[in-house]
Amino acid sequence: MSEQSPEPSAGGPVSRSVAALRASANRRPVPWAIGGLVAVLVVGSGGAVAVGAASGEQPRAAVSASASRTPTASATPTVSTSASPEPTATVTPTAKPTPTPTPSARAAARTCSIAGAASVSGLGRFEGYVMNATTGEELFSRDGGTPAQTGSVMKTLTSATALAVLGGDHTIPTTVTDEGDGTIALVGHGDATLSAGNGTVYPGAPTLQQLAQQVKARLGDAPVRSIVADGTWWSEADAWHPTWPVSERTIGYQPEVTALMVDGDRANPAAATSPRSEDPIGRAGDAFRTALVNAGVVGAATAPVTKRATTSQATIAQVQSQPVSTLIGQMIPNSDNTLAEMLARVSSKEAGAGGTAASLTGVYASALRGYGVDPAGITIIDGSGESAANAVSPSFVAHLMVPVTRGERGLGTLASVLPVSGVSGTLSSRFTGANADARGKVHAKTGWIDSANTLGGFIDAADGTKLTFAFYAIGSSRAAALPALDAVTAAAYRCGGSLAAS
Repeated sequence: MSEQSPEPSAGGPVSRSVAALRASANRRPVPWAIGGLVAVLVVGSGGAVAVGAASGEQPRAAVSASASRTPTASATPTVSTSASPEPTATVTPTAKPTPTPTPSARAAARTCSIAGAASVSGLGRFEGYVMNATTGEELFSRDGGTPAQTGSVMKTLTSATALAVLGGDHTIPTTVTDEGDGTIALVGHGDATLSAGNGTVYPGAPTLQQLAQQVKARLGDAPVRSIVADGTWWSEADAWHPTWPVSERTIGYQPEVTALMVDGDRANPAAATSPRSEDPIGRAGDAFRTALVNAGVVGAATAPVTKRATTSQATIAQVQSQPVSTLIGQMIPNSDNTLAEMLARVSSKEAGAGGTAASLTGVYASALRGYGVDPAGITIIDGSGESAANAVSPSFVAHLMVPVTRGERGLGTLASVLPVSGVSGTLSSRFTGANADARGKVHAKTGWIDSANTLGGFIDAADGTKLTFAFYAIGSSRAAALPALDAVTAAAYRCGGSLAAS
C-alpha cells in the first residue's frame, strides 16, 4: 500500500484477471493524488456524516465503482511457528514505564461516551483503545488488548524500531569493490532509494552516477571486463513473504525485498506506484553498467553482469543513503511499503539477527521494550503491515504513542511526520462534515489491507487532554470503515479526558 495491503474480491462473476486487478487496486492507499470523490453517508457519533470515499493511502489503479467489495469478518490469522529459530539481537535502551494514574487524575468526571460511534456496522469487528497520555490512565477499551492485523499502522512500530536500533543519523551504504582482473562489484546493504537518476520518489537519494564517476576517477583508463551485482547482505530467498499477494508487486505497491535494488525496483522511478520486477538485483546491475558507460569507464559497455556474493574488501566507490530520520519522513506521510521493509530488514541485520523476515518479531520486541512498553504477544511478519498475519493490539499501539508524544529517545521524528487530520499525508482528505471539528487535532498513521482498516496515533483533545489511541475496523469495506473510523476518533476528540470506559 503502501498503505497497502489486500482486500476481499468484488461481488459478481468476473474473470480471474480482472478480479485480481480490482482487488489489488482497491487495496492500496494513494499518496497525493485522489481520484473522484464519492459521497458516502455514514451514521457517526450523532448524525449523518458526508465524507469522501477517497482513501488517502497510496495511489492505485482506477477501479470501476461497480466493483464493490463484500465485507467479510475474519479472525486474527494464525501464524505458523514451524520456521527455524532466528538469532535475535538484544537492544537495551533505558526503559521509561508508562506513568501510573494519579488520584487527582482519576477524580475527573468521566461521563462522555463514544459507545455509539464505536458500535456502528461500518467498523466491522471493532477493536479500540484510548488512554490519557499524561496520566497513563486507560479511558476506553473495546477488545483493546487483542492482537490483530494492523495494516500500515505497523509503520509506526517500524519507525520506532529503526530509531532504537539504528538511530536517526544512521545512513545506509552502497559500495563498489575491486574484485581484481578487471572485475568490479556493486554491493548493496539495503538502500532501496539508490537511484539511476531518471527521476525518483525519494528526493536527495544517492545515485549510480555518483558511484560510476568515483569508479572512473579510481580506474582511469583501466578496463572493466565484468560486473558483479551483490545483493547477498541478506538472503534473496527471503525476498517475498507468502502472505503478500503477488498483485502487490505487479501493480506496484511492493518490491521483492532484496539488499540491492535501484529506485525501489520501480519500472517508472518517479511514480510511487509502479510495477516491480522479479529480479531487482539483476536490474540494479544492468543500471550500474549503463551508469559506468555514461561515465566513460573503459570496457563497461560489453562487460557481462553476474549476480553473486563478493569477498573483496577493496572499496573503490561508496555512497550513503539519507539519514534514517529523513527516510522515516519520506515513509510515514505517504505510507511507503518499500522504505518500511528496507528499514525493518536493515534494523534486523544491524542488530545481528540476519535481516530475515522470521527475525522481526524478536528484533522489534527487544527494541520497543526500551520505550517502556510490553511487547508480549506481538507478531511481526513485515515492516509495512501488509501481511494479515501481523498481530499487534490497539493497546500496544496506544502505549507506544505515549513516548512518541513526548519525543523520547528520538521519537519526535515520528511524531512530527504523522499525517494530520484534514491537513497532511494520508489523512489530508479525511475528517469532513460532522467530523471536521477534529481537523488538525488527530496525528495518526492510517492502515489499509484487504481485511482491515486502521488508525493509530494521538489526539489533541478539545479539553486540552493529550490522548493516545488505536482503532481497528476488521472485516468491513473501506467505503464504510473510513468514515466510521473518523467518526469514532472525532468523538474521542470531543470527549477528551472525560471519556467514559463504555
